[in-house]
Amino acid sequence: MPANKLLLSSSPHFFSQATTKKVMLAVIIALMPSTIYGIYLFGAHALFLVLSCVAASVLSEWLFRLVTKQALSIGDFSAVVTGLLLALVLPPSTPIWMAILGAFMAIVVAKEFFGGLGQNPFNPALIGRAFLLMSFPAAMTTWQKPLAGAIDATSAATPLNMIKQGVDMKDVIASVGAHDMGGFYWQLFLGNRAGSIGETSILLVTLGGLFLLGLGVIRFVIPLAVLASTAFFAFCFGMDPLFAILSGGVVFGAFFMATDYSSSPMTTKGQILYGIGIGLIIVLIRKLGGFPEGVTYAILVMNMLSPFLDKLRARKYGFVAPKKPAPQAAAKGDSK
Repeated sequence: MPANKLLLSSSPHFFSQATTKKVMLAVIIALMPSTIYGIYLFGAHALFLVLSCVAASVLSEWLFRLVTKQALSIGDFSAVVTGLLLALVLPPSTPIWMAILGAFMAIVVAKEFFGGLGQNPFNPALIGRAFLLMSFPAAMTTWQKPLAGAIDATSAATPLNMIKQGVDMKDVIASVGAHDMGGFYWQLFLGNRAGSIGETSILLVTLGGLFLLGLGVIRFVIPLAVLASTAFFAFCFGMDPLFAILSGGVVFGAFFMATDYSSSPMTTKGQILYGIGIGLIIVLIRKLGGFPEGVTYAILVMNMLSPFLDKLRARKYGFVAPKKPAPQAAAKGDSK
């Protein structure tokens, strides 16, 4: 037989050096600056929350696969990433037992029940957060003042909460220690404010996202579509576009949640529409809904639509040639 014989095989036909373990390690590295800063801002309880979520996620996956007699997969670090992401979108005052329950829901219900890594139609960490938000709304909307630069660690409202409650803008600006809008935007960008553990510093979240973009772990299409559409629709609804981007978890969601491989579209056209839909729903919830924030539900709703968006093909391969008239039909036409 010739040495260069033609081999036929099923997909995939292209391979890269990137493995699941390498991708997950890259995500963990990208999240470290936000994680460390969140622990610095909110103290020891934030550290215990992070450790509890990661440990509960890994343990839940290990026990589930052990009971169901499946191959153990904790070595790919996907459970670590899910636990870390869940911890970073929780309020720093969340009880430990509640965080563990959310991690169980994220891993077992949102991931393993659907077949494990790569089979989940929804982002597992956001399913865990959504479950906690529906089950324990008071705990999930109780915020803590940053320890760094603050007198104490008493409860505080986030800028988004204050705007939703109709608080005067001067008081909202003063809540982060600023004196004018420029200083207010700067404080939001740096992150010295009340909020979820890993979402406060837009600077560090963006650096982590750019790190993933540089490695090719994620593409720029979804984050850009989410951020641009959020700003655009905020402007259309008479809201401050810059505040809409810098407040809440929009940037964190755009880089780390919306880009989840298995729950986002694969085609460029689908990813653009996916990001636009997320931005629109975020603004609608903030403007018209009962919650001051809408990132979690916006991404989950668009996760549900991802399979349909993938059917919108930007290019068709091949074409159907126009049918030529039969010779008899042509002859009859000529005779007339």
